[in-house]
Amino acid sequence: MTRTTRYGAIAFSEASAARQRATGSINWYGHQMSDGENIGVPEELDGPTSALIGSTDSFFIATVTPSGWPYLQHRGGPPGFVHVLNPSTIALGDYSGNQQFVTLGNLDHDNRVALFFVDYPTRTRVKVFGHAEIVERTADPELIDRLLTTPEGVVRTRCDRALLIHVEALDRNCLKNIPVKYSSERLAESLRLARAPLTDEIEQLRRRNHELEQQISRLQGISS
Repeated sequence: MTRTTRYGAIAFSEASAARQRATGSINWYGHQMSDGENIGVPEELDGPTSALIGSTDSFFIATVTPSGWPYLQHRGGPPGFVHVLNPSTIALGDYSGNQQFVTLGNLDHDNRVALFFVDYPTRTRVKVFGHAEIVERTADPELIDRLLTTPEGVVRTRCDRALLIHVEALDRNCLKNIPVKYSSERLAESLRLARAPLTDEIEQLRRRNHELEQQISRLQGISS
């Protein structure tokens, strides 16, 4: 019975296997590699992975140029700008940028992509292999409007198309060397929650101080 994984079949080549044999890590990864025509079945996003992707405000997408060069691009937006339509499909609006269209041009030639997501507070990273589908606004305006809707509201930006990533494989690997970082919004919320008890206590002391001042004033009036 094979234990080949789709991720291992795609990511691990004979060259990487040679390196793994030299270090002994082939014992960990060798069973995941392709065995002849067996490259496994497409993998699906589970609940935690979908939640991480669906809440991100930043990720990287890699494509391949027609001449074979790798090309890496950062994509960002409000939390929720990347949508998980189902366990096999990730989608996002293609916001208007610098008009170089390198990623889109690469996808017109070769639709294979690799996505890289990192959640710094939990030191979690997810790599996704997939095939990208470009959907123009003219073909499906309702999809574009849906993808521009996030928990923070509708993103007000030009968006002429959507990218649908049909998942082939994924890998959630170790958290080693990932620094813990917090967004300004998450840090502000953490500080607000931490200060809340102190704020309540200060307000109670202010009210008590006001009551005591009134009592002192009444006593002074009586004594005079």
